[in-house]
Amino acid sequence: MFTNLLIANRGEIACRVTRTAKRLGIRTVAVFSDADRNALHVEMADEAVHIGPAPVGESYLKGERIIAAARRTGAEAIHPGYGFLSENPDFVAAVEVAGLIFVGPSASAIRAMGLKDAAKKLMHDAGVPVVPGYHGEEQNPDFLAGEAEQIGYPVLIKARAGGGGKGMRRVDDPGEFRAALEGARREGDASFGDPHCLIEKYVEKPRHIEIQVFGDSHGNAVHLFERDCSLQRRHQKVIEEAPAPGMTPEMRAAMGEAAVRAAKAIGYAGAGTIEFIVDASDGLRPDRFWFMEMNTRLQVEHPVTEAITGLDLVELQLRVAAGEALPFNQDDLAFSGHAFEARIYAEDAGRGFLPATGTLTHLSFPAGEGVRIDTGVCAGDRITPHYDPMIAKLIVHGPDRASALGLLRRALAETRIAGSVTNVAFLGRLAAHEGFAGGDVDTGLIGRDQEALTAIAPAPPEIVAIAALAQLGHLAEPVVITAGDDPWARLRGFRNWGVARQMARFENGEGGRRDVAVADRGDGRFAVDAGETTLNLDLVAVEGDAVRPSLDGRIFEVTLAREPEAVTVFANGAAHRFARWSASAHAEEGAGGDSIAAPMPGLVKLVSAKAGGAVTKGEALIVLEAMKMEHTLKSPRDGTIAELLVSPGDQVEDGALLLALEPEGQAAEGAGE
Repeated sequence: MFTNLLIANRGEIACRVTRTAKRLGIRTVAVFSDADRNALHVEMADEAVHIGPAPVGESYLKGERIIAAARRTGAEAIHPGYGFLSENPDFVAAVEVAGLIFVGPSASAIRAMGLKDAAKKLMHDAGVPVVPGYHGEEQNPDFLAGEAEQIGYPVLIKARAGGGGKGMRRVDDPGEFRAALEGARREGDASFGDPHCLIEKYVEKPRHIEIQVFGDSHGNAVHLFERDCSLQRRHQKVIEEAPAPGMTPEMRAAMGEAAVRAAKAIGYAGAGTIEFIVDASDGLRPDRFWFMEMNTRLQVEHPVTEAITGLDLVELQLRVAAGEALPFNQDDLAFSGHAFEARIYAEDAGRGFLPATGTLTHLSFPAGEGVRIDTGVCAGDRITPHYDPMIAKLIVHGPDRASALGLLRRALAETRIAGSVTNVAFLGRLAAHEGFAGGDVDTGLIGRDQEALTAIAPAPPEIVAIAALAQLGHLAEPVVITAGDDPWARLRGFRNWGVARQMARFENGEGGRRDVAVADRGDGRFAVDAGETTLNLDLVAVEGDAVRPSLDGRIFEVTLAREPEAVTVFANGAAHRFARWSASAHAEEGAGGDSIAAPMPGLVKLVSAKAGGAVTKGEALIVLEAMKMEHTLKSPRDGTIAELLVSPGDQVEDGALLLALEPEGQAAEGAGE
């Protein structure tokens, strides 16, 4: 076993690899960009090397800098994590030329599976079932449209070098094919440097079930059972579980054998995943699964396999890379219980899962038996537009699916994050979804119920009242209110005549403000006008950010996370953020229907609008790329473009004005002059 390991990654996966390496007594070296100088993975490592500016193309994708860092620090091996260079065969070859060990498969194995079209031909030849489609070299749009017609709609356009949902488009109508193809090509080129696409039949009730495989350099290969990754939005996984609900021994055996055949066909060594699409319209049947692709690396969702098997997959990776044989054969392997993983992201589920940024002012995760948190951030860290917006992975394990799902729901309710919009509430609703609870899952579940899953529930009046007290400073100091206290010390809002009244003002989420009147009656008692009724709220205790109020004899507890201009109130598993309303911030705002602003920091990829041109409501005008995903911005109404403020290639900040329409009525008035 080597003694010095460089981890060529960042964030959660770099921290996770570091933990196992340290447990094995291996010294670790981190690499970091300008944006990650103070990151957790840097702090955890024994040594760290700066490799460039924040953009990945100038840092984490610079293989020569990473190899130079390994040589400089005396590292004997490089672990790539996932993403970045983990599936780049040229990087693997360069690592080996440098006399270093790559913790992963050979360059030839990665090349064999790196392009989806070639991989599917290879799998077909190896006897692995492959989904119907066109996987050839011809890329003429007319030809591909013809192939799509022959396959039959709906079809799926997929960038052949893609992964993680990037470069993937479902097309239901021939009229949408060309625009979808262009978008998939752009995204494939931006993410993987390869615009080549393939076309496949879209399975109407698809489940995404994958098999974890492991091979070594001695010719051994096994599978570590399945994971169900069907809960997806925009082809990206949200919650994964193991084992798959409804899986039969016959289906598991068939999929496992096919996966091992796939691994052996390319002489695979290390951790890999064979991903299958399964037609679940008639239950799980051994004749209804097809190879999609192989991920020649560790998967994001590997912890659920670790939970049910008791194995450390990173340790196995390191041992195999060091030349050791697998310590077991297929008959030795078994699993127990059930596990879920929920991916916690900085993203706005209510706005189409747009990635978000911000400084994590408050970060608190659950703990206890059966709960695991994999994260690469701490409170105070900033989520930037340069990298994937993952905050953490929440993993739970229980004796059966029902108990594990109950644990997942409770753990999500106890997850408290402030400073950025997150998907925690969405995950909580998804974990409580009736179909998901019953194991009736497919990749379209989230899309069908997205409105209900992403709806923003209004804050209850008592939570609004607590936020108002916090804004007005009534909860600013840790105090415990008891009957024996000095009454003068407790009269925060004392007035000589009458009751002290103050007004808290919040953003209402629609560009306006919400006023909440607070009357301080003294002795920790308040009358709060939070809407249709006045609440008589008494403070039982305030200890730091923990507040115990009493309302109509009911004592409950909330937790606060304070920012300079906002407060987040955590209660009953929900997080309610209240931003202070500022008159100056709204003084210069224009009409939202007359413009398009950037919903996130990003790169302008395409502009189809022209100044002076007429547009219709919903017409696609600008394509913005953020975190390697494209987001189409559409016209808010019919009108004429008065001003176009960006061009392709421009980098824009969140909220930047991109395009302005002429005010309604102006064009008509001008025509009559």
